[in-house]
Order: sequence, then structure tokens, then C-alpha cells
Amino acid sequence: MKHAISIFWFRRDLRLEDNFGLFKALSNEENILPIFIFDKNILETLEDKKDKRVSFIYKVLKNLNQQLLSLGSSLYTIHDEPLNAFKIICESYQINSVYVNHDYEPYAINRDTKISDWLKTKDINFKSFKDQVIYEKNEILKSDGTPYTIFTPYSKIWKQKLYENKIETYPTENWFSHFLKTNSFPFPSISELGFEASDISFEKPKIDFTLIQNYHQTRNFPSIIGTSRLSVHLRFGTISVRKLVLRALEFNETWLNELIWREFFMMILFHFPQVIHSCFKKKYDFIEWRNDEDEFKKWCSGQTGYPIVDAGMIELNETGLMHNRVRMIVASFLTKHLLIDWRWGEAYFASKLLDYELASNNGNWQWAAGCGC
Repeated sequence: MKHAISIFWFRRDLRLEDNFGLFKALSNEENILPIFIFDKNILETLEDKKDKRVSFIYKVLKNLNQQLLSLGSSLYTIHDEPLNAFKIICESYQINSVYVNHDYEPYAINRDTKISDWLKTKDINFKSFKDQVIYEKNEILKSDGTPYTIFTPYSKIWKQKLYENKIETYPTENWFSHFLKTNSFPFPSISELGFEASDISFEKPKIDFTLIQNYHQTRNFPSIIGTSRLSVHLRFGTISVRKLVLRALEFNETWLNELIWREFFMMILFHFPQVIHSCFKKKYDFIEWRNDEDEFKKWCSGQTGYPIVDAGMIELNETGLMHNRVRMIVASFLTKHLLIDWRWGEAYFASKLLDYELASNNGNWQWAAGCGC
């Protein structure tokens, strides 16, 4: 007879602490099997077999698995297409429910709909929760029920709502005994996933309170470490956004505004998915770009002859990161000096950025090009 379990599926929430979907799973059920799917649909689109993001996720998951082993459990990892992964798990276990946290990108919404529909045919519940943002989808709208398209009024309502409602955090640690007790599941090598290890490292994220206090004074200077460098941890959910917002409220409103920008662009992508391929302001779809391929290659490789542009692109190529102000400079240079389509730059950033997030990348590129919100 198959062992009865429920599943928590890790995606963009790679932590045990203050994880809302995981909290709901552990506090409502027993025998929670934690899983991660190395999604072939995503991995097979990555051309660089030393992709730093794959190495980063891999190291995060090894760390997560060590934490689970110390609790007498283990992370069940599968390298497959997500729907097929669930079919494989169903062969070994009787699944009551699958718990996840919401994902807002079009591919993820599609994927989750397919899996939810298939699970229904097996009488398995699919339960999804808000975790990677404070406010999502339709939670902040204008008085006429339409979404905001300008940041400042959106941020005012966001803050007003935040001050009226207390932020809750979720003590998952109170329920760790509800993880399924297992022997260690096999953990694939990075080469089995078709990749090579890169030199990227993973350390548990720390909040530098002094830096956050001075953020409004230091964030504009690329020559100093004046930004939090937590964007990659937000991207993969190795830190809780609730924890960061609580700290921002305590220490620095400018830093809080940056966290709100992230949610603003997620809301824009959710309500206006056409921005993935088109300008938010439709009339700018008719710009006649120069699109000189040789100039684009020089921009990509940091060989334009403009020192700060080249420094930023070299930093991106070597580290997967770039200072926030330099991102604006290189994007403005590409679109407004070289007159190269913002989509070319957006795609290059998407292939290189360690903290790549579709909504923020798209929103910021369109903002820099002057065709966005």
C-alpha cells in the first residue's frame, strides 16, 4: 500500500524560515514531502552550461537538503518536466494535497494551471499561497477598480495599506516535526543536469543594518558597496520579503521604495502580460531602431569605449551582477545613444543576471527606454 503524504513544492521560495506555503502545509497536514523539480523546460533553454544561476540554485538546494536531513527528512529532487515529475511521484505515494507559493510569470501560471488540472483528475488538492510579495494581483487598485500604471500613487496606497495592516511572519519551525521522515533521497550531481559548476558561492543572506540606514546616501555611488546586494536572495526566495519590509520600515524609506518597485512591476506584468513582447506605451512599438549588430556586440562585451558603460558590462559578464545605477546608464546608452531596441538589451540581461526576474527586468528596461510605465 502506498504511503499517504502531502507535498510542498519549492520553487522561488528556497528557505524553511517564514515561508507561508510551507507553513500552511506543515501546520495543516502531517508527512509533508518537500520536493524540488529541476525543470527541463527552463534548463534546456539555457545556452551557457556554466550558468551561474544554475550553480547558485544547486548550492542553495544542497544547503536546504542539509537542513532537512538534520530534521530527519530529505529533499526529493527530480530532473524532468513538472507534470511528468508529479506523475512519477504518484507512482510511489498516495498524495492528499500539493502546497505551493504563487508565481506570477506567464510560464509559471500556465505550468501551475496544467498541474492543478491534472491533480484534480486524481482528486488531489492544489493549494497556492502568497509569499514572494506583500501585495499582489488585484490587492492594490485605483478607486475605479483598474490597476495603477504610475508608481507614485501606487506606492502611496501600498504604504497606506501596509500601515493599516500588520505584517505577519510564519513560524514554520513550530511544525518541522511534520516533515516526512525519510532516508536521504539521491541528490543529482550538477553534471547530471547537463551543467558545469561555476565559481558562484552561496552564503545565508544577512541584512547589514548600518548599510540599510545609510542606503539613501550611498546607493548612487557604484564605486562603493552602498546597496544591500539582496536582490538575488529575493529572486530565489532565500530570504523572506516580509522580513525585509519590516527592516525597511524600521530603518530606511528609500530602501522600502525599492521593494515596492519590485511589486509594482510584478503587478504590471500580471495585468499587462503583453509587455513581455511589446512596449507598454503602444505608440513606441513604431520606433525605427538602428539595431547595428556590431555596436550591440561591443556593448555586450564592454568594448564601447565609454568607461562606465564598459565597466558595468564587464561586471555583469564576470559576476552576474551590476550596480543599480550602472544598469540605468548601460540601458539608457544602448537605447538612446545607440538606438538599439530595448528588447535586445533586456534579452542579454536575462541571459546573464544572477538576480534575473522577468517583471523587474522588463519594467526597468522599458522605463530606461522611455516606452514603459
